Amino acid sequence: MFEAVETLMAEHAELERRLSDPAIHADQAEARKVGRRYSELQQVAGAYEAWKQTNDDLAAARELAPEDASFAEEAERLAERLVEQEQALRLLLLPRDPNEDKNVILEIKAGEGGAESALFAGDLLRMYMRYAERSSWKTEVMDAADSDLGGVKSVTLAVKGKATAGGGTPYARLQFEGGVHRVQRVPVTESQGRIHTSAAGVLVMPEAEEIDVAIEEKDLRIDVYRSSGPGGQSVNTTDSAVRITHVPTGIVVSCQNEKSQLQNKEQALRILRARLLQQAQEAADAEASAARRSQVRTVDRSERIRTYNFPQNRITDHRVGYTAYNLDHVLDGELDGVVDALITADQQERLAALEGPA
Repeated sequence: MFEAVETLMAEHAELERRLSDPAIHADQAEARKVGRRYSELQQVAGAYEAWKQTNDDLAAARELAPEDASFAEEAERLAERLVEQEQALRLLLLPRDPNEDKNVILEIKAGEGGAESALFAGDLLRMYMRYAERSSWKTEVMDAADSDLGGVKSVTLAVKGKATAGGGTPYARLQFEGGVHRVQRVPVTESQGRIHTSAAGVLVMPEAEEIDVAIEEKDLRIDVYRSSGPGGQSVNTTDSAVRITHVPTGIVVSCQNEKSQLQNKEQALRILRARLLQQAQEAADAEASAARRSQVRTVDRSERIRTYNFPQNRITDHRVGYTAYNLDHVLDGELDGVVDALITADQQERLAALEGPA
């Protein structure tokens, strides 16, 4: 581990030297790139310096402990702190996710269960919007198809904002929400009071910038048609809805929420870029060694990842064995408990892969 730290510290010193050279600012793009990398390494540098200081203090306390009992107590306290600092340093040395700082696009689709599934998809939409609100993030419904009883057949939600006080951008915090979410409850349409099981699917994608994904105009087939949903007087009278087919991959994206054809095209392109970036990421993950892949990251999307049991007020995430009896609070946006459990499991898995067999 410490060989890796010394290498990064050498890089940190070189970046600091480059940033102090006025010549680098003649190329703003390069200056920003160097500045971002320097900021990333600042955390490692700070954690390493703190570890070294504690290590020196521990050595001094142990040297003086035979002469003074208070130093023996101090040595015990410093030894505990050293272990904590070493663990924090190990986490900082994990390979950085290139999408870590990105905003996120969530797609929620009703599955089996008919009207009840659409109502549950609506519950998930509200849950993520409330979580975003609690995190001081902004949300934007990019496209939606509502159901008859107030639920949603499908919805695309953009979540954007800065890292929360506890750490984590929208993508960093929400990246493990993708998969099949299952609900067990008595539907509003059930007259006999029987518990039904239905499901909704969630797809999580980092929002891609234009520089992340190159889209050639010649690779697009764009169709326009008349919108069918609510959205103002002009929606049903003009061909404002847009469907874009990315011919090389066969990915189809449609958008009809906005009033103008141009706005719908821009939204559809945002979703398409995110899907293309996600596809590229999945292809890279598939090529990675199984030993390096996190169980959380590679969970089969066809399998259920979480169950929301209303009679027991219980939420269970099946990937990490997380269970809590505060479903009402979770649906009101208090997601940090399950999110933290997933992130911790992913970190531990990657640490184990990084360190190899004992």
